[in-house]
Amino acid sequence: MKIRKAVFPVAGLGTRVLPATKAMPKEMLTIVDKPLIQYVVDEAKEAGIEHFIFVTGRNKGVIEDHFDRMFELDATLESRGKKAEMEILQRDQPEAGAMSFTRQQAPLGLGHAVWCARDIVGNEPFAVLLPDELVLHTPGCLKQMIEAAGKLGDKSNLIAVEEVPADRTHQYGICGVGKRQGNIFEIDGMVEKPPKGTAPSNLSITGRYILQPEIFQILQRHERGAGGEIQLTDAMIGLAKSQSFYGVEFEGERHDCGSKAGFLRANIAFGMAREDLRDGLREEMKRHLSN
Repeated sequence: MKIRKAVFPVAGLGTRVLPATKAMPKEMLTIVDKPLIQYVVDEAKEAGIEHFIFVTGRNKGVIEDHFDRMFELDATLESRGKKAEMEILQRDQPEAGAMSFTRQQAPLGLGHAVWCARDIVGNEPFAVLLPDELVLHTPGCLKQMIEAAGKLGDKSNLIAVEEVPADRTHQYGICGVGKRQGNIFEIDGMVEKPPKGTAPSNLSITGRYILQPEIFQILQRHERGAGGEIQLTDAMIGLAKSQSFYGVEFEGERHDCGSKAGFLRANIAFGMAREDLRDGLREEMKRHLSN
């Protein structure tokens, strides 16, 4: 199964990290020295994605600008002989025509955001990556999923999952576990935030998906779910009646950067993963922990 396109829902307001996101999109908050959105785009590139589709909203134009060329900056760096910095910008520059931007004009939920990308995705399987979730690992989470997809049928859907404490399953979308093949298993049910003590497993749905285009036919109905929003999980439950869904237990450390504590933890984890920063960061943390 060839996956060429990925959808990045970036229209959210980022209310969990206010006031930082009052004037800046949460996707542009930096982890070490790169914005969140750059990390997930890099993950998609590593996985072989060729077309990057952003579902945006108001005040999100800076995301589009980030992936565009800035001629004044290029000229300044060149005139000052900043070759290393120029190479970084060139490395992150997408090919012409590789990115598309479409609007979600109202905050109607993740399912609605994915539906907004329907015409650009077309009639082919595609990936969805939530940009406020980062996975620290090489290869990245999406590449692991695409490798798993190669072992399954062409009409399979995949969801990245991870274990959560049993006493917190009511806070997540949870998968039921069927027949297993290593780190891949058949999903025999999905439930969004099950009441305490009723979850079918402790494996939660995370922010990486590979979906078949038939999901758009279900999202087209605009049926409201939890919170009065059009939920992607509800649409997946509907699609599971006619197509197979598989869970992929990925390798790596997931960070929810949409929360303040998660954002701080991600900066520490990604900083410690950098050889050029690790020693100094470790010493600084020791100093603060000793106070």
